[in-house]
Amino acid sequence: MNIDAFLFDLDGTLIDSSCDLANAVNRLRRQLDLPPLADEVALSFVGDGATKLVQRALGEDIYRPEHLQLFLSLYAAHLVDHSRCYPGVREFIARHQHKKLAVVTNKPHRLAIDLLKGLDLFEPFSFIVGGDSLSEKKPHALPILHTAEQLGVSPQNCVMIGDHHTDLYSAQAAGMRSCFCRYGFGRADAAPSTWQVDSADELLALFP
Repeated sequence: MNIDAFLFDLDGTLIDSSCDLANAVNRLRRQLDLPPLADEVALSFVGDGATKLVQRALGEDIYRPEHLQLFLSLYAAHLVDHSRCYPGVREFIARHQHKKLAVVTNKPHRLAIDLLKGLDLFEPFSFIVGGDSLSEKKPHALPILHTAEQLGVSPQNCVMIGDHHTDLYSAQAAGMRSCFCRYGFGRADAAPSTWQVDSADELLALFP
């Protein structure tokens, strides 16, 4: 298969940030005198950007714009307390370092960079798009079309790898092949994917 570039989601795909994200949600709730949420409930709100995450975590009746900034500051202070690369991720990147690699996430751009740098995973990526980088975020096609353009490759010769339906719908809208990562904490719902894997290690077998 002709693949010139791999585009990756971040949380739940490259990095298991589940504990730090859930902890940040509950730190915010604690500051607002709200009871904590179970980790799996907090993580079910992840995938559509920080604003949606905080709105869902607090409820529309409680949420105020200033709560987003409070959450971001609480999260940034504990960004890599527990977050780690999934097993197989570094090996995959090393195997494909001759190809163009990019990160397309709905996480705020600054936090995405800080997370990658904190885990010594920043250098291999030629381009990083955050949820606040452009006028649209995933599941819109713009972030991955823009990334392909910046990399100088055709969308048809790229693969979007992610653990959430936003990744898959974005790829579909851009005419790009996709790989759904079942090991992450997102969900595919009814979104189509070209391939599926149960672990990051399987990526190496799928794309040797």
